[in-house]
Amino acid sequence: MNTSKLHAPKLIVALAIVAILVTGAIHFKGAPDAFNDAHYKGILFALNGLGALISAVGIGLGARSWGWGLGLLIAAGSIVGYIASRTVGLPGLPAEPDAWLEPLGVASLVAEALFVALGVWALSQSRSAISARRS
Repeated sequence: MNTSKLHAPKLIVALAIVAILVTGAIHFKGAPDAFNDAHYKGILFALNGLGALISAVGIGLGARSWGWGLGLLIAAGSIVGYIASRTVGLPGLPAEPDAWLEPLGVASLVAEALFVALGVWALSQSRSAISARRS
């Protein structure tokens, strides 16, 4: 039995791909400014965009472990980074408490939260189906 494939409903897959691509596109767009803030932050933004693209391909191919897993890492990590940057700050950068409602930041948070919700649901459905087949 091949448990590395996930057969989620097409609508879930399509929404997840759009959500992770939106996350990546927003980070690609923000990468030049992020490089101005701190070199490592620019690299992280660029890697976020690249990772989101790779994740979208994996999800489209039905890859549970690396497609959905990479997407969850990117989306959840982005949420943590967003919160940290506005509360305690990032290494070498002060907190930005006035930036909570920055339009692209909010759009990215919505896409990331949607992806996390879809990913957790899809992976839990996959595990339930695998468990049922083993019974």
